[in-house]
Amino acid sequence: MPRKPSYKTAIDSVTIGGNLREIRKRRGLTQVELSEKLGMEQTLYSAYERGRLRVPGGLIASFAQALHVSADEILGLRAPRPERTFRDPRLVRRLQELEKLSRANRQAMLKMLDAFLERFRAA
Repeated sequence: MPRKPSYKTAIDSVTIGGNLREIRKRRGLTQVELSEKLGMEQTLYSAYERGRLRVPGGLIASFAQALHVSADEILGLRAPRPERTFRDPRLVRRLQELEKLSRANRQAMLKMLDAFLERFRAA
């Protein structure tokens, strides 16, 4: 009698959707922002996140790329990487925008931020 293969069974849509939701929130993104980044309607993304639709494999790769995580993390096969966490999603969004600036503009912004923080530390 042949042996059963020793692989993990497929993860259900609800689990994948829950993982997507948690990762998206950790990144400080709204469903609208992420769906725009992916080029899909927010209602479609919402259906994936709620587990109402099964996420195709190719789309998992797109989600992983947009969220800067591995597909294994979305599937729940790997624990989330420890990351810097911020409580204010507005701060996260602003920091993500700063990362998109040119190196020179980022450096200028960091100098301004350092001066601002220094002023208020002294006060």
